[in-house]
Amino acid sequence: MNVLITGGGRGLGLAMAQKFISEGCHVMIIGRDEQSLTEVSDLLGDNADFSVCDLSSTKHILEVINQVLEKMGAIDVLINNAGIHLKKDMLEVTDEEFQRVIQIHQNSVFALSREIGKRMVQQGKGAILNVSSMASQYGLPKVIAYTSAKSAVEGMTRAMAVELSPYGVRVNCIAPGFIKTDMSSKALDNDPDRKSKVLGRTPMGRLGLPSEVADAAYYLCSDQASFITGVVLPVDGGNSIGF
Repeated sequence: MNVLITGGGRGLGLAMAQKFISEGCHVMIIGRDEQSLTEVSDLLGDNADFSVCDLSSTKHILEVINQVLEKMGAIDVLINNAGIHLKKDMLEVTDEEFQRVIQIHQNSVFALSREIGKRMVQQGKGAILNVSSMASQYGLPKVIAYTSAKSAVEGMTRAMAVELSPYGVRVNCIAPGFIKTDMSSKALDNDPDRKSKVLGRTPMGRLGLPSEVADAAYYLCSDQASFITGVVLPVDGGNSIGF
């Protein structure tokens, strides 16, 4: 299985790349930093490769897809994981800041899914996995652009699934909750009140692990989920339904 992961050089994207490779897949990661991608690709081993692409613009997407196809021959799985974050009061967010987040989280997801979806339809099979967030499940302060984009991603997931599933292309989405990464651990450890609030409304009482998100991603893209499409799966220890 040939897998393309955007933002696969770190965080959840890297965890997903490691999971798919452990299952015998060939993984291509896309990102902006060539040096970082080279190091990660070497770390992942012979079944990993990379392509450099800045998703803040869609004008190079076709070129990158063609590069990927030259190396892999076909793309069986697309994981739209790349993203940026903007934490700022809604009333202070500029149009430019808002659009930059929308471009990477929403517009690039559509453009990549459209172009790779065409090829998946031609081959009669494929799986697209979008990555959302608990920010689309309920209101969070200071992330208006991110919330808007992730809500759109969930809507696109359902719309894409309806159009592409008759051609053998499944489209699903995962919505990670609070996951234990270096960045989140540092932020929460420096803000005990916020950490208490996060854990207090998470029924499982802990942060998730990147590997647990990767396991869910692999399941939805594998043949084990062959009759599942259009689903948004929270991977959040119950945070989205907690009180």
